[in-house]
Amino acid sequence: MTGTRRRSYEAGHRPKFLIVIDETDECDRAIYFAAKRAARVAAGLTMLNIMAEAEHGHWLGVGDIMKAEAEEAADSMLERAAARVREMAGIESEKVRRTGQSADVIRDIINEDEDISFLILAASAGNEGPGPLVSQLAGKSSGTFPIPIVIVPGDMSDEAIDALA
Repeated sequence: MTGTRRRSYEAGHRPKFLIVIDETDECDRAIYFAAKRAARVAAGLTMLNIMAEAEHGHWLGVGDIMKAEAEEAADSMLERAAARVREMAGIESEKVRRTGQSADVIRDIINEDEDISFLILAASAGNEGPGPLVSQLAGKSSGTFPIPIVIVPGDMSDEAIDALA
C-alpha cells in the first residue's frame, strides 16, 4: 500500500468517509449512503469538489472572473450537499474544494488526511458504464489505491441503502 498510514481508529482519531461531490445524478446516492453509514458508525464526512484546471490566463481579468464563478458554484454545490447530510443524519461535513485532475486530487486528499478510511462513489445507472471517475479509480488503479472504494449503485433506493448502511 502506498500513501499515508491510516489512523482512523487510533486514540484521538475517528474514521472519515470521503465523497466526491459533483453534478451527476448518481452523486446523491453516494451522499445518502455516506450520511447514513457515517451516522451508524460515528464517522465523519469529507466532501470534495474537484474543479477542472482552466487555461484562461491569457485573457487577463476574464480568467479570474471565470475562476471566481467556478469557485462560487463549487461552494454552493458543497453547501447543498452538506445541508442534505445535516438533514438526513445530523452530521456536520468537512467541505473541501480543489482544482486539478480528479484521481490526483483524490489521492492527495487521502494522503493529507490519515483519518480518511473509505472513498464512497456512486456508479451511473445508465447504459454508458459506471461513469468516468468510477471507471478510473475502480479499474486499473484499484489494486494500488490507498483505501477501500465503496461503489453505490446509482439506481439504489433510499430503502435499499437504509438496509445496508
